[in-house]
Amino acid sequence: MKKIILIFSIVFFCFEFTLAENKDLTIYEGNVDAKVVIKIYESLTCGHCADFHKKVYPKLKKDFIDTGLIKIEFRSFPLDLAAFNAAKIAHCGNANKSKILHRFFIEQDKWVNGETVEELANSFKKYYKYDVEHETGINYEKCLNDKNIEDYILNDRIDAAKKFKINSTPTLIINDKKFDNPHNYKKLKKTIEKLI
Repeated sequence: MKKIILIFSIVFFCFEFTLAENKDLTIYEGNVDAKVVIKIYESLTCGHCADFHKKVYPKLKKDFIDTGLIKIEFRSFPLDLAAFNAAKIAHCGNANKSKILHRFFIEQDKWVNGETVEELANSFKKYYKYDVEHETGINYEKCLNDKNIEDYILNDRIDAAKKFKINSTPTLIINDKKFDNPHNYKKLKKTIEKLI
């Protein structure tokens, strides 16, 4: 009986530790206690996602994030291996901060070059390995091979596909409801204002 309790305790502790680790990997901005929570599911190689970060996000930040009215979570929904690897770097050692993620989107046209996965990976590494390691203190290669980060991103993607029927990016979820046309800021603003 003691053996069973010990095994159960170890399994439960490991499970709790994994959940806590994964929870800390969410990249977000804004008021954690906000009434309105927006989740944006995006892929780092997606041009429409980059457009969202360049055109819609700055308005959203000014009107709602910086004022503490909303919380926004940037959720990884990689559509290819290059996006998956870039997401691992964005989540690794980033202490929930979105600075690197935004940079990857804003500079997307610089690094999303190549016809093969290897060419894309080399292009990304060429542009960011030095900067990432010096700005954040993380080890680039170690982050790419981090199993906890891989599992977090893949499980989040699978859960989102099941729960919200996501099949394209960017997809916005506002208070657990899918919002159509994430590039229409006027409509997005009105929707948020109704919920505040």
